[in-house]
Amino acid sequence: MKLKIKKDLLLENLNKVSKAISTKNLIPVLGGIKFDLTKDGLTLTASDNDITIKTFIPLNNEEMEINEEGIVVIQGRYILDIVRKLPDEYINIEVLDETKILISTDNSEFNLNGISNNEYPKISLEESKDFILINNKLFKSIVNQTSFATSNDESRQILTGINFKINGNILECNSTDSYRLARKVVNLSNPSKESYDIVIPSKNIIEFTRILNDSDEDIEMHIFTNKILFKYQNLYFQSRLISGNYPNTTNLLPKDSMLKVTVNINDLYNVIDRASILTSDREKNIVTLETTNDTLFLRSQSAEIGRVEEKMPIDKNNDENIKISFSAKYMMEALKSFNEEKVEINFVGEIKPIVIKGIEDDSLTQLVLPIRTY
Repeated sequence: MKLKIKKDLLLENLNKVSKAISTKNLIPVLGGIKFDLTKDGLTLTASDNDITIKTFIPLNNEEMEINEEGIVVIQGRYILDIVRKLPDEYINIEVLDETKILISTDNSEFNLNGISNNEYPKISLEESKDFILINNKLFKSIVNQTSFATSNDESRQILTGINFKINGNILECNSTDSYRLARKVVNLSNPSKESYDIVIPSKNIIEFTRILNDSDEDIEMHIFTNKILFKYQNLYFQSRLISGNYPNTTNLLPKDSMLKVTVNINDLYNVIDRASILTSDREKNIVTLETTNDTLFLRSQSAEIGRVEEKMPIDKNNDENIKISFSAKYMMEALKSFNEEKVEINFVGEIKPIVIKGIEDDSLTQLVLPIRTY
């Protein structure tokens, strides 16, 4: 294998596939990146058995020059560091003796011990005939608006993922850690022939969105029994699925409400943020909300630290009032997920879930459970 390639182009693609390299992997070869050079271009692949990422760099004479085809596995952390720190515009990579790799520029030369391609596991990145198309920007917003509500508790692994339900042209995404719920429902431009109910590990899908650019192109979703493959431009990203049945979260959403309050998101967020400063438990950071005729009060107190009271004007739909306590952290994260100026907060009772909805866009629903303070 022998090629000359533009440094920035190689680094961009190495940064993408390196997300699939695990330092804790018990299989040493999976700490490497597979370079597969053909007359058409260079394919880079990395995997940690949980996710697999593959990118393809097509031959472009201005950016890449192919002198000899070949395959080799190069240790990921070293090739990434070398390419990142070399100052030159172009880099030469040559395999001298199956696993002896020479990386050179006009002023630098590195000799690395590679790994034989025969040791690299056979990874299948198969595509399905009936894949689902979803706009890149829409997909990223779905993940941003739901992933924060997933659980970190591995003992309930099903809750560490985002639940994707697809039926016709309706995509419903849910995430919950059993104390809150984030739900996004969108229409797909192309209806799906099959119905799906899958759970994708949250950390994997967040990693995928981080390597996506901001183009308006579509992502292909190829869904299988135990894995999902995302195909986007020259990128393939495959993740395992979490097995098991996701809980029915529809029952958590109250049908009616006793009080609807309309507030400015930024104003409420800042009020909660200040009110939570004096809470003693930074994890739960409980604050108490109370409404009067046209004012919302937020209070928190700690026997060791002191107490705080904040107030702000609100719009209500009736004369009912509420006093309810909740986690400031959970409420702030829920508010931050909306992309509009105002939201509607629905109260059902002092020990019933709080439901937050957008006013202009009703595709997103956030639910936060109250906390008993007596």
